[in-house]
Amino acid sequence: MPSTFPRLLLDHAQARPEAPALREKVYGIWQTSTWAALAVMVRRLACGLAHAGVQRGEHVVIVGENRPRLYASMLAAQALGAIPVPLYQDAAATEYAFPINNAEVAYAIVEDQEQVDKMIELRPTCPSLRRIWFDDPRGLRNYSEPGLDSVDALVAAGQAHDAANARLFEDEVARCQPGDVAAMFFTSGTTGNPKGVVHTHATLLDRATAGQRFDQLTNREEVLAYMPLAWIGQNIFSYAQWLACGYVVNCPESAATVMIDLKEIGPTYYFAPPRVFEGLLTSVMIRMEDAGRFKRWLFHTFMDVARRVGPTKMDGKPLGLVDTVLYALGNACVYGPLRNTLGFSRVRVAYTAGEAIGPDLFIFYRSIGINLKQLYGSTETAVFVCLQPDHEVKADTVGVPIDGVEIQVAANGEILVRSPGLLKGYYKNAKATAEVLTADGWYHTGDAGFLDATGHLKIIDRAKDVGRLLPAAGAAEGAMFAPKYVENKLKFFPFIKEAVAFGDRREKVCAFVNIDFEAVGNWAERRNLPYAGYTDLAAKKEVLALVKDCVEKVNADLAADAMLAGSQISRFLVLHKELDADDGELTRTRKVRRGYIGEKYQPLVDALYGGKTEQFIETAVKFEDGRSGSVSATLPIVDAKTFPSAATLGRAA
Repeated sequence: MPSTFPRLLLDHAQARPEAPALREKVYGIWQTSTWAALAVMVRRLACGLAHAGVQRGEHVVIVGENRPRLYASMLAAQALGAIPVPLYQDAAATEYAFPINNAEVAYAIVEDQEQVDKMIELRPTCPSLRRIWFDDPRGLRNYSEPGLDSVDALVAAGQAHDAANARLFEDEVARCQPGDVAAMFFTSGTTGNPKGVVHTHATLLDRATAGQRFDQLTNREEVLAYMPLAWIGQNIFSYAQWLACGYVVNCPESAATVMIDLKEIGPTYYFAPPRVFEGLLTSVMIRMEDAGRFKRWLFHTFMDVARRVGPTKMDGKPLGLVDTVLYALGNACVYGPLRNTLGFSRVRVAYTAGEAIGPDLFIFYRSIGINLKQLYGSTETAVFVCLQPDHEVKADTVGVPIDGVEIQVAANGEILVRSPGLLKGYYKNAKATAEVLTADGWYHTGDAGFLDATGHLKIIDRAKDVGRLLPAAGAAEGAMFAPKYVENKLKFFPFIKEAVAFGDRREKVCAFVNIDFEAVGNWAERRNLPYAGYTDLAAKKEVLALVKDCVEKVNADLAADAMLAGSQISRFLVLHKELDADDGELTRTRKVRRGYIGEKYQPLVDALYGGKTEQFIETAVKFEDGRSGSVSATLPIVDAKTFPSAATLGRAA
């Protein structure tokens, strides 16, 4: 197999020139680019970048939604030996400053006017940024910024430069080696500045092909690319594996049309974080609650059948005659139409990763015939570390180590990984690299977990976040506290969108909760409960009772776990605003920045632990249009019931 991304492109263009490579929906119509046409586009872009002065080893920032010409721009940069650096398109301009200055970026290729405006805003603080090219010219006709031009102009310049330097493209591609740096991904760390994770062609393609072999992927797969390219999960599925397998990547028209586009494409290979699957299920349940009585009865009756026998069927185990007939009826009346409504009628393999997924949510999808599985990996491991084999899928594990991966569990419970897909290092950060990579090639994941008796990996929490409560009277040490584990259990409920748990070196666990505005709003409307907006809805006593019920169910579940029974939530409050990446409370991959939130909302934390029944808070917020404002409210604080641990009850018996 060719060993670099540009060579893979040229191989597909030669072997299958008229086969579709990329599709993009424009004005409601799907436009197809063949491998041959893509190769021509990449050649011209590469020659255009060379004409503009891009040198081997330099960094080229790529910002925007999934667009064919942005994919082609990444390939063009790699063809010259330059290094594409995808950044999150929804980030504020100030969030780009560190990556651009850290990587001394001189060139940026962006999607549209919004991203151009951010780059122009950054120029005073990012003096290295000389050239900016945009894909979509809408709104940019009257811009006269120095160094600003369209991708069309870059292509035209590249065509002329190619004509004058006939062997330039082939020679540059030939110089590319597997060990050369192929891309850099900036982690959206929960503390401090992001780190640039450096990957080579070899590391990315090794993991892409390992995943290909594991799930027997072919060039006939259809993939919908709608998550940010800056997230390595999307980058692996819609870029590295796309070029390794030669399948078709489909780019939605916009974020607003993803659901429609999903149904039109009917992907066979699908990847999304749990929040996407949660959102899809929430929309289904809302629609069912609004349906007529017979439809609701039909849905719930056959979903009971699906939950009972569906996972068994998905695991390839035999069913009895009655269950076989009932499931077939359910498939005709409910499961098949539901898969079609969700856009999953053709899905052969679907993966979720990034956060834990609720067992009920996981079982729901598998029970209706969707082969949803979990995987484990990170930016530093090029994603693929553990995958769940077909017929060996568990809700509480993330799979088995795949080809080339070794796993060790350190004495403190931290998971160590050795794999051909490990990062080359952190850019300009030898200290951070030395902290995570040992001399003999082991990577410290920072995650705590263990391998079960069947060889499946189970993740508990981030190792640094696992703490202890203050010891009870007479105890040598306090109970274990795993905040992310607790938060994920809360988020398994459709009414809870985010949660932040506190408890390390404290006498009890307390939590902040964000409700899911859509799900709780629908719940309130069906009960004729009026509300004026998120802040008003979150403060309703009925909503607090709803959340309290979820919290106490989590506590009852935790009580059955001898190790984590002490992590039960004693008190909680529902925040007056949604946690937001623009306000610094979440990373761009929607991970909670627990330390920052604890400092920002210190009065609320003090009120939870100080025994107060309510607390006033006023918070500065940033709106989508760039304006600033504030939201204030007096938040009720709720006491939740906790339960004796199973271990305690066992000793008493």
